[in-house]
Amino acid sequence: MSESLKHECGVALIRLRKPLSYYVQKYGSADYGLHKLYLLMEKQHNRGQEGAGLGIVRLEARPSEEYMFRERAEGSGAISQIFSDLPKGTNGELYMGHLRYSTSGKRGISYVHPFLRRNNWRARNLMLCGNFNLTNALGVFEYLSSRGQHPRSNADTHVLLEQMGHRLDRESERCFNQALQNGLTGEDITRYIESHINTANVLRECSPLWDGGYVICGITGSGEAFAMRDPHGIRPAYYYADDEVVVLASERPVIQTTFAVEAEQVQELGRGQALRIRQNGDYSIDTILPPDTNKACSFERIYFSRGSDIDIYRERKALGANLAEQVLEAIDHDLEHTVFSYIPNTAETAFYGLTEALEQYGPVRREKVVWKDIKLRTFITESGSRNDLAAHVYDITYGSVRANVDNLVVIDDSIVRGTTLKESIVRILGRLQPKKLIIVSSAPQVRYPDYYGIDMAQMSEFLAFRAAIALLKDHGKEALIQEVCEQCENSAILNPVQRIYDCFTPQELSTKMADLCQSAKSENIPLTLIFQSIEGLHSACPNHPGDWYFTGEYPTIGGYHRLKQAFIEFTSSSGRR
Repeated sequence: MSESLKHECGVALIRLRKPLSYYVQKYGSADYGLHKLYLLMEKQHNRGQEGAGLGIVRLEARPSEEYMFRERAEGSGAISQIFSDLPKGTNGELYMGHLRYSTSGKRGISYVHPFLRRNNWRARNLMLCGNFNLTNALGVFEYLSSRGQHPRSNADTHVLLEQMGHRLDRESERCFNQALQNGLTGEDITRYIESHINTANVLRECSPLWDGGYVICGITGSGEAFAMRDPHGIRPAYYYADDEVVVLASERPVIQTTFAVEAEQVQELGRGQALRIRQNGDYSIDTILPPDTNKACSFERIYFSRGSDIDIYRERKALGANLAEQVLEAIDHDLEHTVFSYIPNTAETAFYGLTEALEQYGPVRREKVVWKDIKLRTFITESGSRNDLAAHVYDITYGSVRANVDNLVVIDDSIVRGTTLKESIVRILGRLQPKKLIIVSSAPQVRYPDYYGIDMAQMSEFLAFRAAIALLKDHGKEALIQEVCEQCENSAILNPVQRIYDCFTPQELSTKMADLCQSAKSENIPLTLIFQSIEGLHSACPNHPGDWYFTGEYPTIGGYHRLKQAFIEFTSSSGRR
């Protein structure tokens, strides 16, 4: 993607089902679990480069010995750092890892997962991490406060830790009372509690309050573990189990590679389900919330997840192939005088799909036209100088296009904000002097904010939205902005913002978006933007129909509430109120 989007996050969970001595004898090391956790995290590095953390539970620790370990670090090198900082010989039977991208603007080591709640009783210790964004974290915060709890922060992870910690205490008390009724005393009570804790009870008490997309993982000091997925399946989770391990991660191919298993052996965690692992290593899949409409995130398939997943690879090729007819029209079916390329690197698979589909109409000229150069630091503050630096983020292959003779078609996986497109890509591709420049997006027009873990929340960020507002002005319809704002404030209509887009066809929006992206240094080169259709998206990715950032059809009520607030804030900040 020419404009990288951040998203929360990546998770990894491993439970060793044999004694540590087994792994020493078979694999030559007591650090078998630690090594596997490292691989799972490194192979999901794409999912978070702002921070990383790990947690370990050792089951057979004696009193006075530590049994719960945590390391966290910030920065792109955080994975290596947390494993380097871990004291030598630290291992156990239960491992949890997390990779973080901030989408809420809250940064610093105190926001890096996992979060830890300490207690003198092992069963009440709780460590949490997750790939999630709650749209109603403040509502959960107020719920807890109204019942006498005192959360230290209203950040969603802090709130979840307080909420689930409280319910874990209640579950421990339930087991304690049962132990007393059974006539147990002393350490026998502790052993009873630790072997009878039911984390499904905790999840069933807490999760009905959550609105958002999530995969939430937790481990307790006594060796219980769980990973729960939201009832719409917005965020991804996959698991694998054999007689040696139970493992969960955000992406299927990382489990395949780390444990040398086939795709068919890795299962997807269902909507509203939890993978629960008991203290003794037994596991189960439990339905915590009834599964709701499938809204699995399509952006995971377009861009976020690794393209090495066999299904994602096929889907991205299909996304490219779906665009062939539109591209042919844009170049007047002149393949002989058209060069095809892609913007590195995640659009490469869609590029294969597009060019293979075009080959049925004649030979296709493929060239590596665009190169991602070093990331230049924008230490210069003047806007003109910053724009000039931005233009050098990408480089071009000179001579790959015949000046004023060849069309140039470049495919990207999506166009969101348009800033890099205008300030860098269009300007630098203009140096090749193509007859026409066609930028193709394998995703539809991004029209709406995401509130489930992707860092796009403000209306004014989106190129499509800016184009719609500009068109309203061109047609003398600016009064509609105030009408929509009033509906956002007072109406029960779920998505009043849809009216802004309903005024124009997708083609009218694409044409205006191209106008907004036209660089002053390339105005003499016709620029066309082509986008995937919604129908094309769903035909290519049939099992991941979540498309709210394209259509405005949010999977939860919290998404609509946040959208209305975003439009109100836009109207206020733009001086239209």
